Amino acid sequence: MSTTYLGIDVGGSGIKSALVDVSDGSMITERARVDTPQPATPEACTTAVKEMVERYDYEGPIGVGFPAVIRRGIVETANNIDPAWIGVQVVNLFSATTGSEVEVLNDADAAAVAEARFGTAAGVPGLVLTITFGTGIGSGLLVDGHLVPNLELGQIELEGHAPAEVYFSARARRREKLDWDEWGGRANRYLRHVNQVFNPDLIVLGGGLTKYWDSFRGYLDEGLPVEPAAMGNSAGLVGAALWVSRSRTG
Repeated sequence: MSTTYLGIDVGGSGIKSALVDVSDGSMITERARVDTPQPATPEACTTAVKEMVERYDYEGPIGVGFPAVIRRGIVETANNIDPAWIGVQVVNLFSATTGSEVEVLNDADAAAVAEARFGTAAGVPGLVLTITFGTGIGSGLLVDGHLVPNLELGQIELEGHAPAEVYFSARARRREKLDWDEWGGRANRYLRHVNQVFNPDLIVLGGGLTKYWDSFRGYLDEGLPVEPAAMGNSAGLVGAALWVSRSRTG
């Protein structure tokens, strides 16, 4: 049985993909990336995903992480994509367009699955949160390794900001040209609040800002159970490949 699956991570600003060996989480091709179409309509994103698939000599099942609440294959939110996605049966759409079997899950959920299997959260029992700072704020929750899907902690209200991701995300740092001490203070307050509400055993900090961990880690409270994602910004596509493989590899 093959252990190679195609993982695609559709984000608010970029679409990434690679062939993944799900036995160890390694990418067996270079990670490809294209900008997410703007506006990120169903037609534009579906075309981009189809072109991404065509880069590979691959005809098997495809896993896709997508920046929305996904329930029974239907897109239910559109915080960082075009509102035209709401109500779309994204699984059927991607399957018909690519000619392959496709499974879709929330992009932060995909990152959480990867980190729990091969990354920072591997072997960690109890409640683990993965928080991704990017175009928005994504969140994935696992309890003893089992995913609790579609947690949207970027949508909470904090300090009068609703949704919180407008003020606390990585995009907010770029938009406002914040120094690391300014943004680090914001991230600390956000993570402190999440920690107080959920009391997790571990918070895995992922997304594009992972590579800047040393620039802002000093602004986080020492008592916060926060560690950077081991898989960095590739966790989403690896998790998507894992997700589609789960019923085939045991």
